[in-house]
Order: sequence, then C-alpha cells, then structure tokens
Amino acid sequence: MTDVSTLHAIASLVPQGSRVLDLGCGDGAMLDYLQRERGCSGYGVELDDANVLACVKRGVNVLQLNLDQGLTVFEDASFDVVLQIDTLQHLRNAETMLIETARVGRVGIVAFPNFAHWPNRLSILQGRMPVTKRLPYQWYDTPNIRVGTHADLVVLAQRNGLRVLDSFGLQDGQTVRFLPNLRAGTSVYKLAR
Repeated sequence: MTDVSTLHAIASLVPQGSRVLDLGCGDGAMLDYLQRERGCSGYGVELDDANVLACVKRGVNVLQLNLDQGLTVFEDASFDVVLQIDTLQHLRNAETMLIETARVGRVGIVAFPNFAHWPNRLSILQGRMPVTKRLPYQWYDTPNIRVGTHADLVVLAQRNGLRVLDSFGLQDGQTVRFLPNLRAGTSVYKLAR
C-alpha cells in the first residue's frame, strides 16, 4: 500500500488495542502505525528478505513465511484482526487464504485493487490493460497473479460461509459507498466466520 490516506482509512477499522496479524505486511508500515497510534500488538507475515529487514528496523515483529503454504502455525481465533492489504491478488491460493484469514482472526480486513474501477474499464475498452496508481505495472511485469473486482469478493466470501460485515471502496483515501465497484480504486471488506 503506497497511499498514506488509504493506510489511515484502513487502520481506522482496527479497534484500539487489538492483537493484529498483518499478512503480506511489506515493510511493516501498517503494523508500525497500528502499534504507535492505536496501541495494537501483533505480527507481520512477509516473504521478501528486504521487507523482513525493513520490518525489523521499524521494530515490527515479523515472521518470514510463504502465505501460499497456509497459516497452520496459528490457532483458531489467535488474533482480534487479520489484515490482508494488497496481498490477495499475489497469492495462488487466494480462496484458501481468505478462509484462513477468517479462521485465525475474529475479524478479517481485506483490501485489494478494484479492477472494475472506471479508469480500468476505459483502458480495457480502448484495448489496453490498465496502468493506474493502484495497478501501476504493465501486463508483462506485474506481480499480480490475478485481478478482482469489488463485487467478486462478496461471491467468494458467501461461497465459503463467511459473513461480510462491511464493504466499501476507497478512492484517494475517501470512503466510497455508492457504486464502489465503479467509483473506487481499492475494495475493502470486513469479514468474519
């Protein structure tokens, strides 16, 4: 996640003092913020060596794990909140990881780039894969394994018996509740079993 206003908007969903697991935590910016500003504790999970080092330098507890291998190291409901911010689109087992997010956390917060955002639709209509602030890579060098839309995650969650507690879009740090599939570059969901 690159946008500070988006980081703050997602962090506001995490209750004060929560025990948090941040899956695909990158350089630890979100967990660092949650620890400093919201009194949270917890762990980040990251695979990339440079990001693990960045987490350690920030003072963020981090485990170096491959999320495609699951979360078997964690018990059911080990955390108050499990974050999956800009992670789902990089995973081969996205459906399994969504279920695991709800298993190890009382609540899961999932955010990902919304492929159905209007600028992306316009690019497709013009015959080109979109390159935007939220999807900044050319089609041939993207780290994303898949793309999804705001509407897609609702179907996936329901198919797996998960409850969608809240869903909305974010655009430039602002919450978008009216037509988020069309008007928001980021999709955000709050899920539970």
